[in-house]
Amino acid sequence: MRLFVLIVAILGTLAAVFVNRAAEAAEAPRTVVIGLDLSKSNPLVTDDAYAARAGAKAVEEIETLPPHSRVMLRTFGSYDVTANALKVDQVISARAKPDAVADGLRILIANIPKLVRDGKLEAQGFTNILPFLDTMSQVVDCAAQPTDYILLTDGFEDSEYAKLKAGGKLPQPSGEPFKGCASLTILGLGQGAGSPAVTQRVRHEWRDWARAAGFRHFAGLYDW
Repeated sequence: MRLFVLIVAILGTLAAVFVNRAAEAAEAPRTVVIGLDLSKSNPLVTDDAYAARAGAKAVEEIETLPPHSRVMLRTFGSYDVTANALKVDQVISARAKPDAVADGLRILIANIPKLVRDGKLEAQGFTNILPFLDTMSQVVDCAAQPTDYILLTDGFEDSEYAKLKAGGKLPQPSGEPFKGCASLTILGLGQGAGSPAVTQRVRHEWRDWARAAGFRHFAGLYDW
């Protein structure tokens, strides 16, 4: 009888430890990096309805972030610092609740076409996705906390590295610059090409690149 009671007590203790560890893991702070492609080929800069829908999808993960999580928003297109001055950095806290941060970013993203029309943001002639990611790999440490990248882009790299829309291929990353990063998600992959075959080809390019770069998960969505 005493042995049975001891076993039950040990099992109860182990169960409590596992539950506590699971809860701690679920509440671990995360970093979310949102990249907005301001190149002219991306409907994000011209289509109000598309921008609103993309913004709503992009911030879904932010709504449930635990305290001390970090949210970063950046723009990219041309390889020009002055052309991509829009930057948002926010840490989730009692004053900056996740739903409020998500609402603010959703409204900002939905208004990208208007900001472009009003001349407050500039639609750009190139699509430097790889240089943007390279820059972010230098400032965001995936080893510090789980990190998710969400890019609102058609995925057509148009830079000195590759011309994907014309059938080019992405170069292999040097080493694993994103080793340990949780995920890379591209929203709008293949938009504007009007071809499911092209979308699939570009998705495979980014999937292979993401795996080689160290991301644990990749998703490339044409629509959602």
